[in-house]
Amino acid sequence: MESIITYLESIDPVMAALYASLFTWGLTAIGASSVFFFKTMNRAVLDGMLGFTGGVMVAASFWSLLAPGIEMSPGDGFTKVWPSAIGFFLGALFIFVLDKILPHLHINFKESEKEGIKTPWHRATLLTLAITLHNIPEGLAIGVLFGGAAAGFEGASISAAVALAIGIGIQNLPEGLAVAMPLRRTGMSRTKSFMLGQASALVEPVAAVLGAVAVLTFQPILPYALAFAAGAMIFVVIEEVVPETQMDQHTDIATMGFIGGFIVMMILDVGLG
Repeated sequence: MESIITYLESIDPVMAALYASLFTWGLTAIGASSVFFFKTMNRAVLDGMLGFTGGVMVAASFWSLLAPGIEMSPGDGFTKVWPSAIGFFLGALFIFVLDKILPHLHINFKESEKEGIKTPWHRATLLTLAITLHNIPEGLAIGVLFGGAAAGFEGASISAAVALAIGIGIQNLPEGLAVAMPLRRTGMSRTKSFMLGQASALVEPVAAVLGAVAVLTFQPILPYALAFAAGAMIFVVIEEVVPETQMDQHTDIATMGFIGGFIVMMILDVGLG
């Protein structure tokens, strides 16, 4: 692990963000590859995995994004917290607007419950877009943290960025599974289910590079950018991930999965960061 961190510290931060986000995409692809071995998955397992995803995202929002953003903000008291408060709101607003515009369908929801503008697109495309929507803030968070570490901001470090990438990568495993398996159940071929499942995370490298470039170009925005990514992720958890885990009888399993995900991300961030 130390050698990986040392290597990422020695290269261009934009490339480091790209490599880290390609890692998270790769784990999504591994999760989606489960369709080559299984056609269905126990609903309790799926809900537990989705809960785990939510726990990781909430923990990452605080430990990796909000806390460092507040720490590096100038001033004291209310002055110190305003950049993070503003960024957090704007991040949530950004995903709110995308949620209203981008056609998508949440996992475990009926096709009649699709959201966004009306479209004739099929269920497969809508499911893929739903996961793609909440991969945007994940990639952005990775890029922003790598950019902040390279710029030398207090509270941002390469090790913390690596911890964030590992946490997001771990929760991307069930995300890839969660989008590929429902597609397989509808009768879609294994190959096409896999391709759509892994494609949902291709937006992460793009968002990571944009986040790193933005912070390196306009360094004063870092506290706002960290909170922006956090607000976007929290919106996704509350609007999408949590409701998906409450659609069946396995709510307790999903809740314990959430707790487990939060603990794992907290340990990673504190241990490595």
